[in-house]
Amino acid sequence: MKKLIPVLVILVALAGGWYWWSQRSATDDGQLTLYGNVDIRQITLAFDGSGRISKLHVEEGDQVEKGQVVGLLDIRTLQLQADAQESTVEAQRQAVLKLKNGSRPEEIAQARAQLDSARAMHELARQDLARVSQLRSSRSGATSQQSLEQAQAQAEATMAAVAEAQAALDLVEAGARAEDVAQAEAQLRSAEVQLDLLRHQISQGELIAPEDAVIRSRLREPGDMVSSSTPVFALALTRPKWVRVYVSEPDLGRIRPGMQAEVFADSHPDQPVEGKVGYISSVAEFTPKSVQTEELRTSLVYEVHVIMSDQADRLRLGQPVTVRLTTGAGT
Repeated sequence: MKKLIPVLVILVALAGGWYWWSQRSATDDGQLTLYGNVDIRQITLAFDGSGRISKLHVEEGDQVEKGQVVGLLDIRTLQLQADAQESTVEAQRQAVLKLKNGSRPEEIAQARAQLDSARAMHELARQDLARVSQLRSSRSGATSQQSLEQAQAQAEATMAAVAEAQAALDLVEAGARAEDVAQAEAQLRSAEVQLDLLRHQISQGELIAPEDAVIRSRLREPGDMVSSSTPVFALALTRPKWVRVYVSEPDLGRIRPGMQAEVFADSHPDQPVEGKVGYISSVAEFTPKSVQTEELRTSLVYEVHVIMSDQADRLRLGQPVTVRLTTGAGT
């Protein structure tokens, strides 16, 4: 036994030296291997407006494109209100045009004819007044004082009618006042704004995908009442994808933003996904519990994001992957 102890010590030393040499070689071969999980940005999608869901066009797992309509609210009431408001806008628009265009030639001719008629009536009344006045002044008793007064009143009334007809003609020829036109235009703008508001509310009845994504969860169904704070779909963005990995302090100096990386998944071990180093944390933190090694669990590490271009869409949210960085020998 005494002879075996030195042999065992030598074997242990050799094994330790071999392990140290292999680890040193792995460190100095220009490769840095890290382990992490795929992260994907997610969106909770809700209607801008409120109401009852009319239709939902997609199911869980469906691919959607940016700008695609994925759901509709019941907007029949708003549509009827918008149709009525369109009629109001058109009526007000015609009222503005009428004021701006002024009177028609027929209306001016009518006003002139009424003025001529009033002048003729006044001339007739003036002649009657002159005749009655002459008879009254002759003291022949052919007319009374009352007849004279009636003739004078009739002459004054017809003179006022002439003045009224002349004023009416002036108004017809001058057209609408600038203030009336401005008021009508303001009412038209108010009606148009109200119509735009209704159209905006109608557009809020469409639920539109903001980016290319995959439907992760369908949280509501047609017939449900929803508001702007009610989630309807949960979306996972297909681009970009990234891996969250953690680097120990000794290896921190070997990586830099923009460094090329290869990401391997167990399901496609021979088909790496190309990527590059993006975010590198400037603050150390304790190793997350997801890193299942006794040694690393008590170590301080730095979070690193590796941005990927997964054109074939092979990687999934939360999938464990291996990241290999080419740092250069001896770095």
